[in-house]
Amino acid sequence: MATSPPQNPVESHYASRSLVDVVLAALDAAGLPPRLAAADLAPLDQFHARGLEATRELAALAGIDARSRVLDVGCGIGGPSRYLAESLGCKVVGIDLTAEYCRLAEALTARAGLAGTVEFRTADALDLPFGDGEFDRVWTQHVAMNIADRSRLYRELARVLKPGGKLALYDAVAIPGAEPLFPVPWARDSSTSFLLDAEATRAVLEKSGFAIRTWRDATPEAKKWFAALRPPALPPKLGLHLLLGPDFRTMAGNFGRNVIEGRVGLLMAVCQKT
Repeated sequence: MATSPPQNPVESHYASRSLVDVVLAALDAAGLPPRLAAADLAPLDQFHARGLEATRELAALAGIDARSRVLDVGCGIGGPSRYLAESLGCKVVGIDLTAEYCRLAEALTARAGLAGTVEFRTADALDLPFGDGEFDRVWTQHVAMNIADRSRLYRELARVLKPGGKLALYDAVAIPGAEPLFPVPWARDSSTSFLLDAEATRAVLEKSGFAIRTWRDATPEAKKWFAALRPPALPPKLGLHLLLGPDFRTMAGNFGRNVIEGRVGLLMAVCQKT
């Protein structure tokens, strides 16, 4: 009897169960309208520190407009992709290693009325299913920490960019000499967490064909954001716990501690293909 291939451990972390019915039922229980907007889904689909606020900031730094064709690498369930299409009028293609996230992204995008503007594909960031120079912008938020071969990742992102195109990234980075606490939202232990510090990240980007245009330590804002969070006594109707299950509260708490205690930093950058 044929057996299914083993699931990638990163994919297993993010989606060990069917999510589409769970999330659509939660939307109905929350009383959301049939036509969704980006702000409606922000508690659920902005899977990174500082949520929709950070997405807005990165979009402004990247100079995305209605003429841009954007590739969202590690798109998750499509929140940033939908925000960019809805607010800026651009065309977006999202890719993610986790097939269940792509299925859910398609369902949410249809409900937001953006199916003609945003599309999703299950794909590996290290082997993108696109030709050279297809995109004006490549976008990635809190994705690289799951990828060990950072050189190959950034070379592949540069390959699909047009000459002069830009990579916009927002990532967690290592703090030299510090050890993060686990589990965190991107990994249950160190076996699937591959943080680089900011300077090592910069060096790999430059060797991969990028010139740095904006380089910002986003840790201070993240510290304030985490310090201000007050987790409710009961899980909200909409939230990232729907994706990662009951352990998400511990994961999120550890992420906040890591940032506040100086174990993990945040980096926001825009790099141009040379």
